[in-house]
Amino acid sequence: MVRLMRMQIQQPKMASQQEIQSLLNLLNSGQLPQAEATAKTLIQRYPQLFILYNVLGVALEGQRKFAEAETVYRKAIVLDNKIAEIHFNLGAVLGHQGKTEEAIQSYRKAVMLKPGLAPAYFNLGIALQALGRFDEALAAYRKAIAVEPGFYEAHGNLGALLQQQGKLEEAIASYRKALAIYPDARGHFNLGTALRNHGLLEDAIRSFQSALAINPDYAEAHSNLGESLWYHGKLNEAVAHFNQALAIDPGNASANYNLAVFLYDNGELERAIPHFEASQHDDWRERTLYCLYKTERYDEFREKLQDAIAANSSSPLLATLSTHYALNFGTQDDYNFCNNPLDFVYHGRIDALAEPDSPILKELLHDIDQAEISARQQSRLHHGIQSSGNLFKRPEASFRKLAGLIADTIRSYYRKYAHEDCAFIREFPKEVEFSSSWYVRMRQGGHLDSHIHEEGWISGAVYLAMPKQLASEEEGCIELSTHGDRYPQKHQNFPSKLVKPQVGDVCFFPSSVFHRTIPFTSDEERICVAFDVKPAKMVKTGFPAMMAGWFALLYAEAAELLLVPLYVFA
Repeated sequence: MVRLMRMQIQQPKMASQQEIQSLLNLLNSGQLPQAEATAKTLIQRYPQLFILYNVLGVALEGQRKFAEAETVYRKAIVLDNKIAEIHFNLGAVLGHQGKTEEAIQSYRKAVMLKPGLAPAYFNLGIALQALGRFDEALAAYRKAIAVEPGFYEAHGNLGALLQQQGKLEEAIASYRKALAIYPDARGHFNLGTALRNHGLLEDAIRSFQSALAINPDYAEAHSNLGESLWYHGKLNEAVAHFNQALAIDPGNASANYNLAVFLYDNGELERAIPHFEASQHDDWRERTLYCLYKTERYDEFREKLQDAIAANSSSPLLATLSTHYALNFGTQDDYNFCNNPLDFVYHGRIDALAEPDSPILKELLHDIDQAEISARQQSRLHHGIQSSGNLFKRPEASFRKLAGLIADTIRSYYRKYAHEDCAFIREFPKEVEFSSSWYVRMRQGGHLDSHIHEEGWISGAVYLAMPKQLASEEEGCIELSTHGDRYPQKHQNFPSKLVKPQVGDVCFFPSSVFHRTIPFTSDEERICVAFDVKPAKMVKTGFPAMMAGWFALLYAEAAELLLVPLYVFA
């Protein structure tokens, strides 16, 4: 869309008003090839006429001829370098060509010439965000809003960036401001993702429903609503929305992947395979291998295993499958992710939690009791509840303190094993960032079935309450093994390790290791906070899957730097 801005600019008298107006009419009516041809003809006759270069640049950009548009805008700037809007337009076409640093300079020039040009601050924010310069991007979005408080796209992008940084309450506030200005489907969708990641499933469900009330054919909203309903325990409704998303867009990656994970998690492995393959998303190869292995389609598994190894050098799920197959069938493990993974199990103590009358322990137990966090459906959890969202991203100080204490322990752990020559250590995350964290409260008979955390690098738990009245030494323990999750088993010679945690203890291990908890008979409560450390090469973008915290789709994605109209003036 092109917006006409009228500015008082002295025009050379060589071109008639009729010629200029006819050219603008072609542009504003969307006849871009005709506008391009006419502008070029007029430039031959009037080579010093600034507006002709402006119109030609916009016509070229509208046809995605970005390199040509860049050349034209640069010629216009030679004629007059004091017009902020031309620097803005140049920044937009530079951004489309991936010349992000140059685009930033053009946007900065635009706002220097015209401090009230809110769209230039907005596009500047997108460009800075694309380069990972998040603090500068936040400042640019906030400046756009200060200049133009009704700029709802800027509120939306600000919310998305805040959400990416884990500042969920601020993100939610920004999304709500955007919706108050313009209640569109994308705004409700973005708000829904933030609410879900904040652990407010019912509110998230309402937001996704609001998005669909505006746009019933919004496949991504159906997919995300389905996921939220699933976590909320409404399985039939969840499947209905996954299927509705695929009815709208059969190739939709998000819906295919989310439905596949749902089927995978509920044991319908044969049905999951075609949806994983259709999604082509993230760890679809590994998850397909899982389905093939557990359904004992070994020939297909062996064939696809080598392709997956060639495609990914750092996947805990692939390591689990490759190691189990090698141990199960007595063959060499071709995937050097983590040799002897049980050697990398850590069991230690966090002194601040273990000390008598620990203040932080009391804070944590209080906040777990009082915080408004929805329970998440978890098929492997028996006689207990699990929180939704990412606990360590919440505003409660106790959760943030706990994250810091665990991170310090993990950094010390890495230093201990830094000499080991395997992918698990070589590609160990340089920064400890928790991709997911949640509490688990179990009552009498509580336990978790054997599983791994497919999307972590390190997984583990810290223990806040443990039952004392136990019928055996094993009750309430965590068992770690290279076998589990009902994988096909040709023999019993899989190594395992039993860890007996106490209050204040922390236990963590490579995410490729199977783990389960042993049921306990006491009527006391067992409370832990579990976590996953994000892999260094976290590739999950664009849509959610299981427990990975997903930040909302931006109003403007990094590759689409132009979200506001180019400027044409007469």
